[in-house]
Amino acid sequence: MFDTFTAEARRILQQKFGQDTEDVRWSMQRESGRGDIATSVALSFAKQLKKDPKAVAKVLADGLSKLPFVEKAEVAGAGYVNLWLKPSVLLAHLEETRSAIKPQPIDKKKPPVIIDYCGPNIAKPLGAHHLGPHFIGQAIINIYKHTGVHTIGWSYPGDWGTQFGKLAVAHRLWGDKKSSAYSVEELLALYVRFHEEAEKNPALEDEARAVFTNLEGGDKQVRAFWKDVVATSYVALDALYERLHIHIDVVTGESFYEDKMESILEEGVKKGVFTKGENGALIVSFPEDTGLPPLLVRKSDGSTLYATRDLAMIRYRIDTYHPSALYYVVDVAQSLHFQQLEATCRLLGWQLPAFEHTVFGRMRFQGASMSTRKGTSIRMEQLIEEAVRRAEALIAEHGDTIQTDDPKALAEMMGIGALAYGILSQNRKMDIVFDWDKMLSFEGNSAPYLQYTHARARSVLRKAEGAIAGFPADVPPLTDSERLLLRTLIQFPSVVDAARDTRMPHKLTNWLFQLAQDFNAFYNNDPILKAAEPARAFRLALTAQVADALKTGAELLTLRVPDKM
Repeated sequence: MFDTFTAEARRILQQKFGQDTEDVRWSMQRESGRGDIATSVALSFAKQLKKDPKAVAKVLADGLSKLPFVEKAEVAGAGYVNLWLKPSVLLAHLEETRSAIKPQPIDKKKPPVIIDYCGPNIAKPLGAHHLGPHFIGQAIINIYKHTGVHTIGWSYPGDWGTQFGKLAVAHRLWGDKKSSAYSVEELLALYVRFHEEAEKNPALEDEARAVFTNLEGGDKQVRAFWKDVVATSYVALDALYERLHIHIDVVTGESFYEDKMESILEEGVKKGVFTKGENGALIVSFPEDTGLPPLLVRKSDGSTLYATRDLAMIRYRIDTYHPSALYYVVDVAQSLHFQQLEATCRLLGWQLPAFEHTVFGRMRFQGASMSTRKGTSIRMEQLIEEAVRRAEALIAEHGDTIQTDDPKALAEMMGIGALAYGILSQNRKMDIVFDWDKMLSFEGNSAPYLQYTHARARSVLRKAEGAIAGFPADVPPLTDSERLLLRTLIQFPSVVDAARDTRMPHKLTNWLFQLAQDFNAFYNNDPILKAAEPARAFRLALTAQVADALKTGAELLTLRVPDKM
């Protein structure tokens, strides 16, 4: 919306002072009494002209005040120019928000953006720290798709590797031969026991590596066990994902690339990128100026590694989908791996699309270890149940002040929403520490606050008894609360675009929190149902727009919002 004002400001300054400037920048105002938008260009332009900034600002304010869409312009402070826009202008820009609330059509003929996320390890319960890639990745995917970008959300489970050799050995030594009937919890118990026993008998590690080599070689018995384990894990994952609103488009585990690695190894050797190391292992040595340590792509016993499969995966995605971008939503601990991976692709001469490790910080839980090997990690399902239990207690504590026909469904919505919002409301590049009181607060930047605000808006609309018409043609003078709410609403399209382009979901959560705050201030300051016309119709239309924006924004972040609460 700023382009017109920028052009007019430059024209006015050029006409008066004979010089142009490209420094015109506008910002939306947050405080009442300071207009709708403001610019500080007079400060920098006056310095260039060697004139008084207030004098330059007055020239600009006088010129802009004559525009038909400006209600008032004034000089503030040392030389700022504040503009009050006519309500019709704000409402015209609100049309862009109405459009942005609706999903945009996707042209699937265009090259897709591939977003790699989730990547659970098969045969292990998901840990609480896995919430990060699931919620962050899904939110980014939702935002991309909502804005009309052809996007593929891709999960890359760890269903291959030495851990299956360990499980097979543990199953043979301590299992009860019921591989197809094992639960994920029982498989974890076998995995933990293997590591306990291996500390006393290191030869078990060699045996596990040998069994995995047999798995790669096609051993029928080991393969049958492996298939049963994978099937068991996917059943458990599907149920969990349904609960978390995780919707994956493509799943290819590491095993999918089993027959696609040899050609990569041959290419690397032929191009001199992969060289022989100790006992015939293959490594990648990077130029000194990169500062990267060597990368192992084949072990001395001939077995492959995670890096080998990653290279095959990249090649497969490029050749099959011709993506415009590859984004990997993986925690900061894997930063070196992705630097080595990208550098290897470039040494091989591959034409990569946009390639990014969409990093997020570590998930930290006070007083708890994150070791799957020792079986002491906090489980994702434990954390979910704890969140729902706390939400149930909160609902009971508030008694009749919370209106719901289904307390259990509301607790599920609040608890899981609190986990998602608690992660997504923070800059993903920073570490995340759980704070239950903050995450389940009705008064702060939290899911329950957002959910309650949406329910409050829907309650007002229900009490209006009748269809809510659009904004009336005769718009009354705006109150400060109405202006602030309109200014926030019209930022929705730009906020969603910014969250998408930076892959930073917290930009959207910040806006939703701001919108909820502004609506509650409006709700408390300006009568809605009891207002006289046309103010009543205007405020109801504004309330409906807020409710729709809150619902859409929340769902992009995987949250659900109740109509009653």
